[in-house]
Amino acid sequence: MAGGWTQQELANRVGVTRQTIIAIEKGSFNPSVKLALKLAVVLEASVETLFELEEKD
Repeated sequence: MAGGWTQQELANRVGVTRQTIIAIEKGSFNPSVKLALKLAVVLEASVETLFELEEKD
C-alpha cells in the first residue's frame, strides 16, 4: 500500500470503508469523482496515475 498504509488506514483517510478500497483495487467499483480526487490528494498522485478510462469496443 502506498505510504505504507493498510487498506483500513487509507479508507479512514478518505472517509470510506475498507471494503470500498478493496472493491476499487479489484476493479469492481468505480469511485465518484470526489472520491477519486480525495484518493489522489492523499496518495500524492494524479487521478490519471491512479485510474484509467477503459475503452469499450
